[in-house]
Amino acid sequence: MSQSDQFLTTARRVINREAEALSLLSQHIGDAFAQAAQMVLDAKGRVIVTGMGKSGHIARKIAATLASTGTPAHFVHPAEASHGDLGMIGRDDVVLVLSNSGETPELADLVAFTRRFKIPMIGVASNPESSLIRACDVGLILPAVEEACDQGVVPTTSTTMTLALGDALAIALMEHRAFTADNFRMLHPGGKLGARLTKVRDLMNDDMPLVSEDLPMKDTINVISEKGFGVVGVTDNEARLVGIITDGDLRRNIGDVLRKTAREVMTRDPLTISPDALAEKAVARMDERAITCLFVRDPAENGRPCGILKIQDCLRAGVV
Repeated sequence: MSQSDQFLTTARRVINREAEALSLLSQHIGDAFAQAAQMVLDAKGRVIVTGMGKSGHIARKIAATLASTGTPAHFVHPAEASHGDLGMIGRDDVVLVLSNSGETPELADLVAFTRRFKIPMIGVASNPESSLIRACDVGLILPAVEEACDQGVVPTTSTTMTLALGDALAIALMEHRAFTADNFRMLHPGGKLGARLTKVRDLMNDDMPLVSEDLPMKDTINVISEKGFGVVGVTDNEARLVGIITDGDLRRNIGDVLRKTAREVMTRDPLTISPDALAEKAVARMDERAITCLFVRDPAENGRPCGILKIQDCLRAGVV
């Protein structure tokens, strides 16, 4: 077997072992999980997530996922907790403790603190008879499976199951709270996720290029030039958007355009978008029609435009 084949064989073995472990975890999960979720919902404070070593890295990720999906949470390092960071844990909080063995010595002071002040504690471990599980209010037991390495010592399968359990808890709480995409966007204003969840109203310009139907094209062209969008919207007597004039419309009427009104040159029933639509959807519409601007109309405003969106604004915001 070549070295390349050996690498691939190992990779597939590791992934298959972890996939089997996750399947077993799904079957193993029970009432204790529901009790843990309810304990978090009942807490008036935050979820304090803690763990040592590899479990600590997983704890940081779980705390971040909880916080970003509507459950206030933060990570406390168990070793630092013994040197003053216990003050970061309040009596209204709930503590989620991760330890595969359930016997991690660095957790002792933190566990004792929660017991002394009757702070609710959820433990995650693979040994149901461990010190952690015996001490906690709700114990989430990981099924007994081998680690992914042949030596069975490297935290791999166990950390994958713990992470999946944390994700399951975060999403269960998120769905119970009816945490929406709008809520998620508020907590993720930056980066690719924030860009994907940006709405049209967040990027549109309210200084719109608009003219009335009866305006002579000489004046209409001046508005197009002044506003700098390359288009102008045409409105009726009730300020409803009834048409649009683009460079293409001007070229089609080049011979006698200055003798016409906006009504005579405009393209009727232009493509528009709602202010509450995702900017990503607006970009897709512009791509389909090979256009660079979209007027924005709020259905509640009876066809009146409330803004204009340029594709350049979407691109600058990272919406692609």
